[in-house]
Formats: sequence, structure tokens, C-alpha cells
Amino acid sequence: MSEPILQVRDFTVEFWVDGVWYPAAVSMNFDLVAGKTLAIVGESGSGKSTTAMGLMHLLAPNSRSSGSVKINGKEMLEATPKELQASRGREVAYIFQEPMTALNPVYTIGFQIVETLRTHFPISIKEARERAIELIKMVEIPNPELSIDKYPHQLSGGQRQRAMIAQALACDPALLVADEPTTALDVTIQAEILDLMRALRTKLNSAILLITHDMGVVADLADDILVMKDGLAVEKGTADEIFNRPSHPYTKELLAAVPKLGSSRKRKLSEAQTKAQPVMKMENVTIAYPKRGRVPEFVAVKDFSLEIFPGEIVGLVGESGSGKTTVGRAAIGLLPIKEGRLEIVGKDITRASQKELFPIRRHTGIVFQDPASSLNPRLPIGESIGEPILLANLAKGDALNKKVEDLLEQVELPRSYRNRFPHELSGGQRQRVGIARALALTPDLLIADEPTSALDVSVQARFLDLLLDLQDKLKFACLFISHDLAVVDILAHRIAVMQDGRLVEVGERDSILKHAKDPYTQRLIAAVPVPNPEEQRKRREARLAAK
Repeated sequence: MSEPILQVRDFTVEFWVDGVWYPAAVSMNFDLVAGKTLAIVGESGSGKSTTAMGLMHLLAPNSRSSGSVKINGKEMLEATPKELQASRGREVAYIFQEPMTALNPVYTIGFQIVETLRTHFPISIKEARERAIELIKMVEIPNPELSIDKYPHQLSGGQRQRAMIAQALACDPALLVADEPTTALDVTIQAEILDLMRALRTKLNSAILLITHDMGVVADLADDILVMKDGLAVEKGTADEIFNRPSHPYTKELLAAVPKLGSSRKRKLSEAQTKAQPVMKMENVTIAYPKRGRVPEFVAVKDFSLEIFPGEIVGLVGESGSGKTTVGRAAIGLLPIKEGRLEIVGKDITRASQKELFPIRRHTGIVFQDPASSLNPRLPIGESIGEPILLANLAKGDALNKKVEDLLEQVELPRSYRNRFPHELSGGQRQRVGIARALALTPDLLIADEPTSALDVSVQARFLDLLLDLQDKLKFACLFISHDLAVVDILAHRIAVMQDGRLVEVGERDSILKHAKDPYTQRLIAAVPVPNPEEQRKRREARLAAK
């Protein structure tokens, strides 16, 4: 066995908050050798990212670290700022969770890669640019000679993630720290990113420290797994041991919470529901973003037709940019319809004015993908939930307070939380507030736009159980927009598949997932990672052979 690239002993991280030191990661011990991947998994707040960021002193000033972190035999906790700067990028590189915030928006991706190269190597701008083009080509961004001069906002989510990987690999680092590298990417792009990381690990013989809550990604990439809970390492072993013979109760609970394709109970509508008037009906709808200045009109959705019946959940799936969110926003009148016809609860709103839309919107609600940005940070959550009721003149005063408290109880939050602000809640709790606000007017139609994409598996499982319970009680129809087919499998009665703004396939859940007809749908299903290393290896080989 070769000497470890990363050697961590009794590594502890604490944060100073309100005069008290709070531990975030306690007595961490692990090794990582060249050519191997170690995955650290656990719930949000378990200490995964804190451990990874603490290795190279990337935490906030109110933190302190103790123990030992050696990279290639060199102690990093005692390193000077100059020594740390020399190691960052050269020996250890990071791929951060959100490339849009990690990449500098005012510089091209080429400039940022060139800057990394010239910081660590005595080369000219021309040589660095040539190397940057090679790296962009290596991560398979199309048209490298043109893409090098693009800004982050001009790239898709998957391309931005590839650009960050190119920057991280610029100096051939011995250790690559990947913090949630595929969160919020659709399954096909996620599969490409994982294939890329696996190929680069083999080519460069780098070690990878993978931080993720997606157990399918872990099964696809990891050799060893470290399970964390509340800042402690509760279990460590090979991927085979953790997935097939877990010993700690928390590990078993974590694996049980992972949604799996084909494991959900059958969900069918009654004959009365399918014969009732649709809650939402789109007929040959085309949606376009109008011309603005020199930016031409962009047709996002073409000739789209779909019905949703009372009490039905329809899963809308497809890659990023396929038009899913556009359909959801148009369904409640947030985007105009260019062609076709849209009916909500039997009323045509295709050309409705804002005044005409106001009473119709009482029948609809929407849960946004990012609850943190959709809630007003200056308002307590009780006011955010009660605002739709107040504007609709349905209740005020004590009656409004009672309604808000009832809604909090429905989404399983304590009544006392009504006075808390959004930043005082976890991601899962904020998402529950988003549901409570969307259900405030007891809508006939709920639009749920990627509500689980950033939640870890255990929080996601509780969220999905809650949504199903509420839907069973309140009988609202739901358009559930997601790139996670396993989540859609749990919820949906029917599934609609979109590609490039068009509906390519729609049908009963089981017929789509087990007997997909369209090649695009088949590729989507084949790209879904499964939480089983052996099965995932076979799926990956079959997918690569079919290319």
C-alpha cells in the first residue's frame, strides 16, 4: 500500500458563537491514497463540508482546528499563509457545490484558469491560455477555443461545473475535494460529470475526497465511505461493506431513506377522477420569452398539451433547459402564453389580464426550488404564510393567526416558529414553510418546482411523506417538476417527459419507468444512479456501451 496523500488524525473543528465554542467535527481519523475515492456522507449539519473546508483553513475566522492534517507528509494545521497559498490549487484543489457563486462572474472562465496556472507556474500568458484550452477540451466543454472567453453566466449548469473542474485540475493536484459536485444537476449531466471525474482520477492518479448526500453518486464513484452524524464519524468501511452490511443504526436509516426506482407503491386515479373536469388543461401551448433589446425572442416551450385531474400528481421530468419550470410558471399565469389554450379550474386564462388572473390565482399555489430566496428575509414566517390569506380578504386578526398556526401544524412545524425568520430555519424547515404558504388558500392546483433538489435524503424522505399526507387529506392536484426520477416514482400517478421544449412522452408512472418508448426517456432512466455499487457498475457499463 502506498503512503497516504491525505492523513487525518484526531481532527476537530469548533466555532465560537455567543461566547461558547461549539464542536462541528470531532476527532476525525481517516487516510486517503492515490487513485482512490473516499466519500463522506451524512445529513445537512453533520460536519461533512466543515471537515473538508477545515483541511486547508478555508473556514470562517470564528473557527479553530486541532489535531493533525498531513498532505503528502506535510502538516497543514501549522502551515503559514504563504505555505497554504502555495498548496491550494497545486497540491489540493476544491470543486465547490455551486459553481455560479464559486466562479468570479466578472472574469471569463479562461482568465480564471490562466490565473490559477500563472499563480503556481512561471509560464507566459500565451502558454497558460494554451494549457487552459487543453483543460477545457479535457472536461468536454464544446468549442474550447470559443468557450474559453465565455463568462460563467453564458454557460449551462453542467458546463459551469465542468469549468470549475478544469480550474481545479489545472495544476494536476494530488488531492481533489469535491463538495456536492452534482447537486441540482439533472441525471444525464450528473452521469457525464461522474464519468469525467472517474476518468480524470485514473489519468492523473489523484485522490478524491467526495462530500455528498446522494447515495447513488456514492455508489457510482466511492471506494470507501465515512458516515457522519452530529459532527462524529459513526461508521467507516468499503463501499461494499457500507451498502450491503451496514452496522450502525444511523447508516441503516440513511440507506433506508434513499428513494429507489420501482420500489414505490402503485398510485392510480379513480374512474370518477379521470372523468372529472381537469384542474389544469394545456392545449398546443407555445411559450416564448419576448425580445429584449438585441436579445431575440426565445421560444422555450412548443406545442405542449397536458391535463391534470383533481387529486392527481403529474411528474414533469427532463434535463435542464427542457422547459419544465417554464411550463410550471405559465400554468399559474406568471408567464404569458404565445399560442394555444390554457384552462385553470375550467376557466380560460390564455389571454387573461392581471385583474382577471387575481381570482384565478386563489385556486393555485407554487412551491419554489429555493425556499431561502422565495421567502422575504425581513418577515417572520408567520407573516409570509398569512400574507396570501390577508390579500384575499379571507381572514384577519385572531382568525388569521389561528389559520397560520393551523397551517404550521399541517406541515409539522411548532406554532412557536411563526415568529422566526427564514435564516433561523434549516433548509427542510424552510421548504415546509413554502408548502404552508402555497396551501394557505387551499388551492385546487399546486406547482412544486424542484422542491427536494437541495435536501439530503433523510430530510427529503420526511418532506415527501408530508407532501403525500397533505395531498391525501386536501385532494389538491399537483404538477411536480423534478430531475430526480426516483422522487417522481414515489409521488406521481402519471409522468410527462420533456426535451428541448417539447413533450416527448406521457403516461402512467409504471409504463414510463418500466416500458419507456422514446429513446430520450430511456436515456434518462439509464442515467439514474442507484444506491448499490455492483448494480451501478453494471448500469454504467451498459450505458457507456450504448453510446
